[in-house]
Amino acid sequence: MVEHAFTQGVLADRVNEELKAAGHKGTVGDRTVRNWVTGKTRWPHQRQRDALAAVFGCTPACLGFYPPGTPAPPHEDLSAMLRRRFCTAATSAVAATALPAAGTRPSTRPTSVGTSDVLRLRDGLDRLTALDQRHGGHAALERAALAGAAEAVGLQDRSASQRIRQRLFGVAADYTTTAAWSCIDARQLDRARSHVNEALRLAGLSQDAVSLMRVWNSTAILAHQLGHYAEGVAAAQAAQSCAITRRDPLFGSLAHARAAVGHAHRGDRQAAIRSIGYAEEALVRAEARPRPSWIAFYGPAELHALSGVVRSRLGQPAEAEAASHRALSALPAAYRRNRAMTIVDLAIAQLHQGDAEHACATTEEAFALMSGSPLPGRLRVLLGDFYRDLLTLAPSTTVAREWADRYRSEWSPA
Repeated sequence: MVEHAFTQGVLADRVNEELKAAGHKGTVGDRTVRNWVTGKTRWPHQRQRDALAAVFGCTPACLGFYPPGTPAPPHEDLSAMLRRRFCTAATSAVAATALPAAGTRPSTRPTSVGTSDVLRLRDGLDRLTALDQRHGGHAALERAALAGAAEAVGLQDRSASQRIRQRLFGVAADYTTTAAWSCIDARQLDRARSHVNEALRLAGLSQDAVSLMRVWNSTAILAHQLGHYAEGVAAAQAAQSCAITRRDPLFGSLAHARAAVGHAHRGDRQAAIRSIGYAEEALVRAEARPRPSWIAFYGPAELHALSGVVRSRLGQPAEAEAASHRALSALPAAYRRNRAMTIVDLAIAQLHQGDAEHACATTEEAFALMSGSPLPGRLRVLLGDFYRDLLTLAPSTTVAREWADRYRSEWSPA
């Protein structure tokens, strides 16, 4: 509860939401939670255990519950627990580089599917998200995501409650959207379109607002990459209409930011600035709470970066440069690709202010940051945009020729 910043009342509300979603009455109150915390209730009812597992993403045993007639688990020192958690997280991060075996199945096939299966599949999603953050979109990531989606859909053949079936469709939608995003980042846009369409179907079957919002978010990004800016705005507006954007301002902020980018590329200055304002207002209202790992990238830093893109497209390079600087000052070092993209956006803003030499020097930081890894397709395209503008704005300068001679082999598509 401390880790998730839950009071007893908030936890009661979250458990009741899960109970109602599963077709049960939400009867958990502060006293019930207090009994759990104090140990007076050592083994909650099955429905409550399932709801708690869904809220916290772990088993009842991990939360300290144990069945009647069994000895209590030994007391564990908090520092030892945190050390184990750190080591487990580190081990999982290393294992993620080899891709999660999402498609593997146990040798003995259970006849029913439950919350534990959903949690296992979601754990695989988290590992793929971490892999994307480190290496960007690539074919192996796409294949692993599609394997996870296939397993989630395949589990529909087993006995399960309607709620579990919907969750499985939601997981399948998230895996498929991960595959779509991998293709978008690698600039494999035709395959990305196919995956987005399938993810939209699965999200509809799941009736999960978060999964649906994620698909519309990816659709907006894909439309932008394809140059279909009206479609991008429509997808962002569809994301705004999802129920999760009303319950959680962070999702609403992201949807407004996507709309702002689309409006800017369509040349609608007023709508773009208005949407950025809405995104900023919503982000201020967003509170810390458990969220899916895929949206961890979004916060003040990413909003500054998107604001820079909007300002640059609206012909305001000075404002774009300032926004990019703010983004870089707040972006965590772990988001290497995002930092590299923002650095190139910064260089473009500097170039459009007539400082070609400074802009070329700025791009060196992006190459240094991505050293040792292939450049994702989106980053290569952005660097191509920089070079095109460099030739247009400073065609006869020595710095333009030197930049091309030095970096063409690194950013040009193979």
